[in-house]
Amino acid sequence: MIAVTDADRSLVLRCQANDAQAFNEIVARYKNRVFNYICRMVGPGPDAEDLAQDTFVRAYLSIGSFESRATLNTWLFRIATNLCIDYLRRSSRAKFRSLSRHEDEDGEANDEDWSIPDNRFEPQQLFLAKELERELNRALMELPDKLRTVVILFDIEGVPYEDIARILNCPLGTVKSRLFSARMALRKRLQPYVNGSLEGPGYSRDRG
Repeated sequence: MIAVTDADRSLVLRCQANDAQAFNEIVARYKNRVFNYICRMVGPGPDAEDLAQDTFVRAYLSIGSFESRATLNTWLFRIATNLCIDYLRRSSRAKFRSLSRHEDEDGEANDEDWSIPDNRFEPQQLFLAKELERELNRALMELPDKLRTVVILFDIEGVPYEDIARILNCPLGTVKSRLFSARMALRKRLQPYVNGSLEGPGYSRDRG
């Protein structure tokens, strides 16, 4: 887990002392990242803007209970994730599909070594190829909520496994198995575009 920074700790302490300006600084620091994350979760548009606003409203109301065991970034992502999942459920946009690998009924991952496909199929790598960005966003939206959340948090936002487990309140093994499943699903969905773009002239397997 990444420790909370001194700057963030100072802002939190000021907020807890009823310094409204300190919370404005938190919003300015994290609003773009939170909004971009929400857009990838639910799609861009007015609803994403409302969810981003709700994230910071909830953060403001609960800042008094924030503890320094997690970063502000992780804490905000947890709030945003819960709001996004509630939104998707309410709007009946959550998609459920069976994958080739399944979790145990209690949500624990199977006791396997979840090796990750080669990095040509990681979302972060694919975003480097601008022509694939639109297709990747579409592919992300086709994933079930629980898979999309993990792959966005880990591969795109760079949140560590341990923090994702805290955000989702699930075992570390479950995070890794969901990431594996998400990457495999994206690999299958984007295979034609990857073959046509990343393996064409000028592509190097050593990129990244």
